[in-house]
Amino acid sequence: MSYVLYYSPGAASMAVHWMLIEMRVPFEARLVDIDAGQQHDPDYLRLNPSGRVPTLVVDGSPRHESAALLMLLAERHPDAALAPAPGSTDRAAWLELMIYLANTLLPAMRDWFYADSDGDPAGADAVRALAQRRIEQACDRLDARLADDRRYLVGGTLSTADFLAIMLMRWTRNMPRPAIGWPHLGRYIRALRALPSFIELNTREQLTEWRNDDDRRA
Repeated sequence: MSYVLYYSPGAASMAVHWMLIEMRVPFEARLVDIDAGQQHDPDYLRLNPSGRVPTLVVDGSPRHESAALLMLLAERHPDAALAPAPGSTDRAAWLELMIYLANTLLPAMRDWFYADSDGDPAGADAVRALAQRRIEQACDRLDARLADDRRYLVGGTLSTADFLAIMLMRWTRNMPRPAIGWPHLGRYIRALRALPSFIELNTREQLTEWRNDDDRRA
């Protein structure tokens, strides 16, 4: 199996990058400098016509969409046990949560960040206000799920749902109400930020914000 990950630090590629590190499988990481517009380079657009990250080249074929890539990697590496096995009691909850994060929370995050550029700037404030409500409702839902002091979102072990959720929670760090301010969600976030693979991810992507050793910027 061969993997080449096209990523941008802290972007939607982050969860996939983290999973690859956690699994300790060989892969090549190639930086796409979004600030410099490299996502629009012709060579990159041939891999990903949408001009976004991530792109994961799997055995020579480019694949896209963060949630789909996480699920694909879990399927290709069942020994890593980063998704409940088919037929297991936690499988349905995992599928439901992955789709919820991808279809509800991730689009709301995009609306929050890109309300001015994706639509009519005249309506951007209303779009952003709706996005904020949806994001905070999602945080309420995740906080309630974690109220029983569970360490992970599904079952009793780390899964793709955690990679995706933590990436999205990181994106709230400069919002009016960051995710870490919810009591159970804050505990969960701090526990996962302490994982060696997450620390290594931040080192590789040269990310200096949103770390346990600097909660002033949590």
